[in-house]
Amino acid sequence: MYPLLTGKLKVERLTVTIANLPPLLNGIRIVQMSDFHYDGLRLSKQLLKEAIAVTNAAKPDLIVLTGDYVTHDPKPITQLTTYLKELSSQSGIYAVLGNHDHYYHHSQTIVTEALNQIGIQVLCNQVVYPFGSELALIGLGDLKSKQFQPQPLMNTLDETLPRIILSHNPDTAEILKQWRVDLQLSGHTHGGQIVLPKIGVVPSLLPPIRRRIPKFLRPWVPYISNCQSVYKNWNWVSGLYQVGDNYLYINRGLGTYLPGRWNCPPEVTVITLK
Repeated sequence: MYPLLTGKLKVERLTVTIANLPPLLNGIRIVQMSDFHYDGLRLSKQLLKEAIAVTNAAKPDLIVLTGDYVTHDPKPITQLTTYLKELSSQSGIYAVLGNHDHYYHHSQTIVTEALNQIGIQVLCNQVVYPFGSELALIGLGDLKSKQFQPQPLMNTLDETLPRIILSHNPDTAEILKQWRVDLQLSGHTHGGQIVLPKIGVVPSLLPPIRRRIPKFLRPWVPYISNCQSVYKNWNWVSGLYQVGDNYLYINRGLGTYLPGRWNCPPEVTVITLK
């Protein structure tokens, strides 16, 4: 793997209140994992095994995966699934794809088929009901893939129906705030990867610096070349946010990109509904 700082895995726990949640669903546990970037470089096998172990130890009622299983070449998904098949939950495992899962024209098919073969259902603008008809789980296509098409689906749902949305890129929260979203689960940001105490995440500090660098040099400056192109709202980087009347949770992910993580540990999230 890269000689990068990653930090120790951290399990984040939160309780989310959902209006009109049926009493029988009070206390349901959902575990979220995200941004594996499994390619033999950016995620160690040791960290992956640890993340799977703590996920299963939480005894989840549902496991959700929010994208970027690979980085460029989709072939490593085959090896990743030999680990992910060890995941276990009472009501199934659901996933959405991220922008890196569309890197090549054939990536989506390879990644989707590999996950489906081990019993992980990949959702693309689809709704399922793992706990029955009183709570919807919606998986949306990735924003960067041009498959993000929420309107036909969201407009068919009864406004009184509680729902959780899986959407890899948190930027979609701006679009989704026109509908009821009790909880949106996203990844994509890696938590900013470098967090400076009392200052904030480095990507949010880059725009004024970037403007001072000649355009022809920007692609050659590490970390600064594409932060703004891959994500807009660096003020939403990690944790729970309110966007309009909706709630958005951003998982910091497991995989690591250059220049590594600092003060931003990889994450598994355990969410309890009430």
